Amino acid sequence: MIPIKKIEELSQAERKKILERSKLELEDIKVGIQKIIDDVRKFGDKAISDKYAKRFEKIRITKEFLKITQTEIDKAYEKVSPELLEAIKEAVKNIKKFHAAQLPTELKVKIAEGIELHQLVRPIEKVGCYVPGGRAPYPSSVLMTVLPAKVAGVERIVVCTPPQTDGTINPLILVACDIVGADEIYRVGGAQAIAAMAFGTETITKVDKIVGPGNIYVTTAKILVAGYVATDFPAGPSEVLILADDTAKPDWVAIDMLAQAEHDPNAAAVLVTTSEKLANQVKAEVEKQTKTLERAEIIEESLSKNGWILIAKNMGEAVDFTNDYAPEHLEIQTKNAEALVSKIKNAGSIFVGEYAPVPVGDYASGTNHVLPTSGFARAYSGLSVYDFIKQPTVQILDKAGLDKLKKYVIKLAEMEGLKAHAESVRKR
Repeated sequence: MIPIKKIEELSQAERKKILERSKLELEDIKVGIQKIIDDVRKFGDKAISDKYAKRFEKIRITKEFLKITQTEIDKAYEKVSPELLEAIKEAVKNIKKFHAAQLPTELKVKIAEGIELHQLVRPIEKVGCYVPGGRAPYPSSVLMTVLPAKVAGVERIVVCTPPQTDGTINPLILVACDIVGADEIYRVGGAQAIAAMAFGTETITKVDKIVGPGNIYVTTAKILVAGYVATDFPAGPSEVLILADDTAKPDWVAIDMLAQAEHDPNAAAVLVTTSEKLANQVKAEVEKQTKTLERAEIIEESLSKNGWILIAKNMGEAVDFTNDYAPEHLEIQTKNAEALVSKIKNAGSIFVGEYAPVPVGDYASGTNHVLPTSGFARAYSGLSVYDFIKQPTVQILDKAGLDKLKKYVIKLAEMEGLKAHAESVRKR
């Protein structure tokens, strides 16, 4: 089910396949996703209700049924246990605390007499949050997308999430939306939800930015609408790379790989270890533990596509491969794990030590679980308050300040052939 191979023995094709993982799928579906986007842009609610709800959810969603009502939210509370409410509220507290600490302060810098520069902090006005809900409900994604936006001061927060087979939204998602203060909730998922938020429909609000994780179809849709609306980053099928040595517990490593693989058939789970013994033990544990899990079929497909156990000749090679892979989630289960953090250049979120499995960050530690996948951790960080703010700059000059700069500005403008630029300064 999952191959074991030494890193130095990987063929060029194998290494490329491992590093690109779900990227390999995107080109195959772009044409179909573009058609959905074009239909929603042209026909609005009608495309969602008459065509795509029937096609994908096998239900009819009328225009009036698209938006979730307060009555539905109130009824949802009746279906959520006190224990789950407590868990959501504890997670909310920690996520708020961590993200509030990220809020930047405004800057004022005096460059010289008569020249003062400021950097302001302004929230985005309207944000759309995509919350997955197809194979399982993800109320945690409500917390991870809506809360940072709220902390940043976003005025209007729209949530789109796919309905269940009976047309309802999972009550946990509705309760989570209510607790964190989402302004609008719509029962629409997939590429059609991304298109609706990007361009607006008769019912669904057009937003300034779309954030949130999703499957390969949602990720592709976000890429295709990026020329019309801001998006966060590609956050597609879940993935983990576990960096381990001979001190790691094979059954713990195995279950952490399975925890990612159970998300989606396109998820990726990779172990990079310096121990051949651990590699073989983990392979055996993966095969044994898979049989005990409800989502065994999804796990087996995921691991057959994107599961690997790789043996490094030393920790240096293991770290180098980890940085090349740039995982969404990186677990470090080694002796002196904290010391390795300084060597990590590319990772969405790092989980240090054997008592820090990925699920703590998924739900309740306070960090964000909306993270770059498919190697995009080379250039992006996870979702944060910074994704919901703008930082416009201000320059305040008096005549003395302009006099200090004018000869340099005029010289540079004329060198670039921009005479009007030079004149706008010279005339003053």
